[in-house]
Amino acid sequence: MDDALAKILAAAAHGRFPPPDGSTTVVGQPGTRDAGVLAFTAHSVVFTDEDPRWVRAVLAATPGDTLAASMNPYFLSALLDRSGRHMNTIDLLTVADALPGEPEIALREIEDPEHPRVARAMKYRDEVRVWSADGGVVILGRGVAGRWETAIEVAEEARGKRLGEQLARAARHLVPDSVVWAQQSPGNARSVRTFQAAGYRPVGSEALLVAG
Repeated sequence: MDDALAKILAAAAHGRFPPPDGSTTVVGQPGTRDAGVLAFTAHSVVFTDEDPRWVRAVLAATPGDTLAASMNPYFLSALLDRSGRHMNTIDLLTVADALPGEPEIALREIEDPEHPRVARAMKYRDEVRVWSADGGVVILGRGVAGRWETAIEVAEEARGKRLGEQLARAARHLVPDSVVWAQQSPGNARSVRTFQAAGYRPVGSEALLVAG
């Protein structure tokens, strides 16, 4: 286990980012499940158990803007091939401070580990908990480097009523930590707006490499 990434994330959650000097930090994986790339302003973090010398050599050979090399398809494809992993998308990584008290929306916890939403969340997170509301669900669990992450789902018929914003804000009340993280696909503008309306602030971009 390498705790370097956890320290970087903890600092970023409170506004202390790596220096914007155009460099790349290479650290070990925080566990066997999680590998990937984080891009902050003019500074990237690659967390992988691959040889750091290989990582830097491929970054140097990546065409285009050197500041964006770590998120360039050329580099990501090479890292995927070498690690035998795959990825879904590059996400916007956001974070919000925890809030005191109970959520403003009525929630019912789903405790059945066989429930489809619980089972799916457990593929990517530990200590998963799921709550349902009329028209949606909110999920909490420990993800990359042990950080607490949330995800929400809103039924199509419940859209347009600010339910997503309420669910995202509910996670800030439910999280057993000082902050909660969330990822959104940049192209899903509705999701990005929902989380920012609920008080989540952008931190950087993230590409997770999934095993299997």
